[in-house]
Amino acid sequence: MRYSIFSFAFLFFMSCSSIQIFSDHDSSVDFSGYKTFAYFKTEIDQVNISDLDKRRILKALDYQMSSKGLSKSETPDLLIGFTTSAKEKIYVNNSQFWGWGFNPWFWGGPNFNSVSSRTEGTLYINIIDSATKQLVWQGKGRGGIQENLKNRDDKIALFVQEIMTNYPPPKE
Repeated sequence: MRYSIFSFAFLFFMSCSSIQIFSDHDSSVDFSGYKTFAYFKTEIDQVNISDLDKRRILKALDYQMSSKGLSKSETPDLLIGFTTSAKEKIYVNNSQFWGWGFNPWFWGGPNFNSVSSRTEGTLYINIIDSATKQLVWQGKGRGGIQENLKNRDDKIALFVQEIMTNYPPPKE
């Protein structure tokens, strides 16, 4: 019984990974001058995810950009694109519990070997100055992907929100 609880707890904590975020920007750019944005359709069209997830990301980006005081425009100051990548991670857990086992005539315990895999995805959000066509800010978020999420809209919105916490970057 206690071994099945341990296995369940291990799998539970592995599935509750947090989002790792990173951002970088051009330190010579004054971000306070940007007031409008549009999406960089060419980049977004090349992303190899479902159209539903693309729309979820775009919806979350709309919300984040408007909450930061930017509005959509036909003649934008910024172009926003995103890309994704995914890779399969394999986790191996080798555990042996020492002490009296099930048989009182020998010392040692059962071995528990488990192998699990998880898809780790990365979302890159690219912000480009539309006048110079130069990348001025990039955010990256990495975390576990679960295909069967019940509240997928909320999870993707949270993922985008975490990445966008560092935009605009603080003035230096």
